[in-house]
Amino acid sequence: MNETAAATRGASADAAPRDTDPGDAASEAAPVVVAEDVRKSYGDVVALAGVDLRVESGEVFGLIGPNGAGKTTLVRALTGTTTADGELKTFGVPPRDVDPQRIGLLPQSFDPPERLTASELVAYYGGLYDTARDADSVLRDVGMADDAEAWYETLSGGQKRRTCVATAIVNDPDLLFLDEPTTGIDPAGRRAIHRLIERLAGDGTTVFLTSHAMDEVERLADRVALLRDGSVVAVGPPDDLIAKHGGEPRLDVTLDDPASDEVVERVAEAVTAAGDEADKAAGDEVDEAAASDEATVTSLPGGATVEPTADGLRILGVRPEAIGDAVDALDAAGVTFESLAWTEPSLEDVYLRLTGEEYSPREETTMPDGSESADGEADR
Repeated sequence: MNETAAATRGASADAAPRDTDPGDAASEAAPVVVAEDVRKSYGDVVALAGVDLRVESGEVFGLIGPNGAGKTTLVRALTGTTTADGELKTFGVPPRDVDPQRIGLLPQSFDPPERLTASELVAYYGGLYDTARDADSVLRDVGMADDAEAWYETLSGGQKRRTCVATAIVNDPDLLFLDEPTTGIDPAGRRAIHRLIERLAGDGTTVFLTSHAMDEVERLADRVALLRDGSVVAVGPPDDLIAKHGGEPRLDVTLDDPASDEVVERVAEAVTAAGDEADKAAGDEVDEAAASDEATVTSLPGGATVEPTADGLRILGVRPEAIGDAVDALDAAGVTFESLAWTEPSLEDVYLRLTGEEYSPREETTMPDGSESADGEADR
């Protein structure tokens, strides 16, 4: 049985109806999800090593981390599809006691019956709940209205994924777990799913988003937690994480040949000289503009770092308004370049800095309990 059905059927048989769910008694200000010192091991393999996090009502909460970090296990624990030690509360009660009507779940690995049309498939999952939305309206939300009557087995990978997203929202959940919702979806389809998530959050749905697409999480999430080796190593709004851990903006300079140590040294000296001069000029401007509160223009910082790259060199700490000064410094150093590429820090830089590794391709792995994980997490 797939996890969506398992989460629905695995809820307590005597769970209260939605209008009397125990979690409804909690204050609206109370967090929707609470995890405190959550631990899970499979023999000698530690999947979760004391996870602490809170997800507030109505927010989009992003979870990122390398394969094997524990993301899939954490989602399973929070949805009641696996057990774990520690305190787990969803809507103020243990996950297994939550009315399934309030939860939507899209697992990463999802294989629904293929000999059903997209419309029949969504209607089937809608039938597992006391109340459900009309299948056609849900398929319209995910951009599948034109293919509603196509058999699932004939759909493209992206169309299948969008149909699976539809099965997760057919019950109009208060809390929606999405694990890699846009895997295999083309840019237009991704945009449709992004708009859907934004609309759901705007209407008050709490969204727990797990994704390997850093741009997706950076765009959609109000807060992000980075999971590494079963522990949360950073959590906060994307902009705050980027400011704290993302590093400096950089200017990549492509040269005809790799930069020698001598070229890097010449450019560093020219950049430092330009930065020192700009700092002095900026100081004079500050003195002159202090009375009128006029803003000064930021230029190259004195002591900006220059480092070699495979295609040339990189100048760190260059703000966009200082690119012209960087070009002047290159000219002063006698360096002719082919192209320039300016990049500001992103959530991907945060990930790389805090994990020290790049994302690896997802692959199926047999887990200790005999099931499979599509992201190679070995149920972690």
